[in-house]
Amino acid sequence: MPYYRATGREEEVFLAAYAQRLPVLLKGPTGCGKSRFVEAMAHRLERELVTVACNDETSAADLLGRWLVRGGDTVWQDGPVTRAVREGAILYLDEVAEAREDVIVVLHPLTDHRRELFVDRHAERLIAPPEFQLVASFNPGYRRGPKELKPSTRQRFVGIDFTYPEAAVEAEIVTREVGIEAAVAKRLVGLARKVRSLSELGLAETVSTRLLVNAGRLIRAGVDPRVACVHTVVAPLTDDPEVAGALRDVVHLVF
Repeated sequence: MPYYRATGREEEVFLAAYAQRLPVLLKGPTGCGKSRFVEAMAHRLERELVTVACNDETSAADLLGRWLVRGGDTVWQDGPVTRAVREGAILYLDEVAEAREDVIVVLHPLTDHRRELFVDRHAERLIAPPEFQLVASFNPGYRRGPKELKPSTRQRFVGIDFTYPEAAVEAEIVTREVGIEAAVAKRLVGLARKVRSLSELGLAETVSTRLLVNAGRLIRAGVDPRVACVHTVVAPLTDDPEVAGALRDVVHLVF
């Protein structure tokens, strides 16, 4: 079973929403555990998980399906959304705010009492089985501007807020994920908390639990902690030489 450390009542809320056939919206910063949470819930419910990484190039046709020519015949191939509905899977739309408007329009009938999907190119209307669950995620801090989710879309979901765990819990997660000494995990978390407090750096994203896990993996592989943190924490966060220098100073203070 995928490891997930609950930090509140998110599991209880998700399971209740699933039982009531309500779609769920996971809100939180990058790398705080949203995707791992969905993996754990899908495993617990013994449902297949179909994940779609949304972006502004993804069209409704990509998600619903398309006609293909194979061996001289024209055959229909389901897209991931159609397949998830047809098979009663858990459909996870990661960063749904990135999706094009036509994708959101197609999804609306799946998020209310109708729970249906109209595949116009296949002239087919699918009613989602009870086992189907729609889950979407987005990062409110990252998405500012025209791609903010519309209220009419947000109000269709049960919302679950995620954030970075408390220090002791985050250290526990890093230790469990990586298998490093607790003292090293505690230092990594200390590094993260220090960087997160430095709002003057103007980082678009801050240190996520995912970055700490990556750093821990390099350390476990024998890489010097300072080197590991520069390549897994500093480099992914910024290309600005001055900001990178400030982050390296923090790394050197911690390790």
